[in-house]
Amino acid sequence: MRASNPIIVLTALAILAAGAALVWRGGLSTPAPPASDIGGPFHLTAENGARVDEGVLKGKWTAVYFGYTFCPDVCPTTLAALGEAEGDLGPKAKNFQVVFITLDPARDTPAQMRTYLSSSSFPRGSIGLTGSAADIKAVAGAYHVYYSRHGDGPDYSVDHTSVVYLMDPEGRFVRPVASGPPADMAAQIAAAMSGK
Repeated sequence: MRASNPIIVLTALAILAAGAALVWRGGLSTPAPPASDIGGPFHLTAENGARVDEGVLKGKWTAVYFGYTFCPDVCPTTLAALGEAEGDLGPKAKNFQVVFITLDPARDTPAQMRTYLSSSSFPRGSIGLTGSAADIKAVAGAYHVYYSRHGDGPDYSVDHTSVVYLMDPEGRFVRPVASGPPADMAAQIAAAMSGK
């Protein structure tokens, strides 16, 4: 059997590496940046109008999810799955919260976030965060979230990374929670809570 051409092998590896980077940018959980490189300080406005910082992540296990309230599919689906997963956590649910950060601050005012998160299918007590365009750009950068506005007029859409970031009670990134059946998501969260 003939040995592979080294140039072809190197080219193939470069293509695979580029593809892997695009997969992360597009929202899948692997390969992710190093855990120590995800998250950090932020200053945003909660759905009640109060200014908050990264301290909102402390004290509970937190699922941080970036999206927008006018999202037609992945955002409400993910939040509904987290709502079911929360129920599947049983007693551990008291130590769990969801923080939803908008990528569409022009439309997602605190009032809009409050109305959106009042859905009975979403996690109870979800915290909605918005801010200026600069605020959102900064926090999206800290979490390596890609987003891009598409279209003109009031019905524009926002393409974005769709990752659930699980943070520990100290506000440190632990792992992405893979999308799937709510029971599976709950199992991932419970395992992290148990140090597994």
